[in-house]
Order: sequence, then C-alpha cells, then structure tokens
Amino acid sequence: MTAIPGMVWLPADHRLLGDHGHQMPYLLLGDKYARAVKVGAQAQPVMFPLADAAQVDELLALVDGVMLTGSPSNVHPSHFDEPVADPSLPLDPERDSLTLTLVRACVAQGVPLLGVCRGFQEINVAMGGSLYQQVQNVPGRMDHREPGGAPADEQYAPRHAIHLEPGSVFARWAGADSVQVNSLHGQGVNRLADGLRALARAPDGQIEAFEVVGARRFAYAVQFHPEWRCWENPFYGAIFRAFGDAVRERRADRLGLPSAA
Repeated sequence: MTAIPGMVWLPADHRLLGDHGHQMPYLLLGDKYARAVKVGAQAQPVMFPLADAAQVDELLALVDGVMLTGSPSNVHPSHFDEPVADPSLPLDPERDSLTLTLVRACVAQGVPLLGVCRGFQEINVAMGGSLYQQVQNVPGRMDHREPGGAPADEQYAPRHAIHLEPGSVFARWAGADSVQVNSLHGQGVNRLADGLRALARAPDGQIEAFEVVGARRFAYAVQFHPEWRCWENPFYGAIFRAFGDAVRERRADRLGLPSAA
C-alpha cells in the first residue's frame, strides 16, 4: 500500500458568490494551489472548513506543512494601523483572523510554511510589518497588477525580472541571480517585519521574496505566483520540491518514521 504523503493545510477564502441579490457564502480554495501541492510538492492538500484561531495548535498537530495562498481579497489594513484606502477592493476578515495566528504558530513550532501573494503579505503583517495598499500609487513603483480581462495564460505570463540575493536559496533554485516571474498584485510589502529578510526584489525595489530568519524548517514567501503550472517552470518547480522535502521531514518527525526527504 502506498504511504500517505505529507499533508499541507491550505486555509480557505471566505467569499459571497451569486447574483441578483441571491449571494451565498462559500469557502474556496483555488485548484492551482491544491494542484501545485499535489504535483509540485508531492504532498496531499487538506482544508479545515471554518477553522478558527483557537484551533490552530490542535490542527497543526495533524499536518506537515502550511501553504498560505493568494486571493482576490486584501489583508485588512487595520492589522497594520491604517484605514482602508479603497473600499471597493475585497477584504476577508475571517481569513485574516485565522492566518495571522497561524503564521506565528508555524514559526514557533517549526512547521514548514510557504506564502504566496496574499500569503506573503499575511506573513509580513503577522510578524509586525506593514503593506502598501496600492503599490501602483507609490512614487517610483511599477504597476504590478495583471492585465485586466486578459486570459489566464496572459495574466500569469512572465512580467518582469526579480533580482535574487546572491547565495540565497532562491538563487540556488533559480540557478542564477535573476529570473523572470509573473506579477498579479496590488498590495505589497512596505515595512518588512523584524525577523524577515528580503531575498528578492523587483527592478523598482519592491520586495518579491523573503525568509523567516532562524526558522527551524522551510519558511519562505513570494509575492509572485509559482503555483502556476509549476511543473513547467524549473524555478517554480524547485520552490515546491524544496517545500515538499520539508513537509516529508516534518511528517517523519511527527510520526516517528525514518526521514523520507
């Protein structure tokens, strides 16, 4: 019988779907994130619907890693002491209330943690950093948003280079000190939290990847979207393979098994 692979918790988005005044609440997880965990990290994605912050420790004991996904919603700016700049943009306070606690627990307990886009921003805010709510309006910054209305292949196409910290794990995964990535975000890191170290920047200086300094296991986050067809992109694929290795190491320790990494 094939062994169950390590399990990766992907928190859900909370969204209202429907039209004509008949919207209903849904808990959502994008296929591309679950598929990247399954195919790229060779692990089993799992969800805990309606999990809350009080359950974080209990639920973390059941899994081997956490991936914080991207989302159409933004981290609520009250978490970094700012008012909402654009009320038309979606928020997800239910997700915030779980993930900001979850980040701190993963770091404290040595649970492998990968943040993507919103997840990247959540980690920074959870650790005490702040965000630009609209990067495109910051003097000297590019517009990092995807082309509106374009098909997915165009939205997720390489958009700009990022410059990687020489000698960092990202430079090793890329096999170079610069690599092309996609770009689909409006918010971005403003003040990087203490305890985080920038490992990649866009040409305008915007932080695109960081690590949790001194983390016991994998604890990295990226502003771009490596989950998009990660099996076709060597750099994206390397990120998920490294995450999967850390997940399997955690699983072996959790279950008292020989390491399978």
